[in-house]
Amino acid sequence: MIFLGIDPGLTGALAVIYSELNTVFVYDTPVLTVVKNKKVRHEMDIIQTVNMVRVAIGTESLRCCAAIERVNSMPDQGVASSFSFGKGFGIWLGILGALRIPFDLIHPVRWKKVMMDGMGKEKDSSRVRAKELFPHVDLSLKKHHGRADALLLAEYRKRLG
Repeated sequence: MIFLGIDPGLTGALAVIYSELNTVFVYDTPVLTVVKNKKVRHEMDIIQTVNMVRVAIGTESLRCCAAIERVNSMPDQGVASSFSFGKGFGIWLGILGALRIPFDLIHPVRWKKVMMDGMGKEKDSSRVRAKELFPHVDLSLKKHHGRADALLLAEYRKRLG
C-alpha cells in the first residue's frame, strides 16, 4: 500500500510511505514565482505538482490512499491569503480526484491528537515528532514544518489501515 500525506499550503509538502518497501519520501510543494505589475508573488505550480504525484505513485493509484489536512480560513488571515490557501487546497483535491486516489480530509485536531500526544501545540512540535519517527528525512530547518505535517498525516493514514 502507498500512503500519502498532504499539507496543502504553499510551504506544504507531499509525504509518501511505501509500506511494503518500508520506504518514505517527502517532496516540497512546487511553487512558481510570478511577477505582475512589479509585484512578486508565489503560487502553486500545478503541472509540477501533478507530475510529482504521478512519479510518487507510478501505476499504483488503486493501491494508494491519501490524507489531506482539512483546512479553514483563520480569523486574522487576510482575504487574499485565505483565497490563495483555499485555492491550493482545491488544487490538491482536484489532483487526487483526477488521479483517482481515494482520500480522507483530516482535521488537524484529530491527527495531532494521535500523532503528537503529550506534545505542545507549537508548529515546531510536528517537526520534533516527525524527526523521531523518520530520522532519515531532512527536517533540519524551521520551514520544514510542512514536510513534518505531511509525514505525520501519511503515518496517521497508515495507522488507520
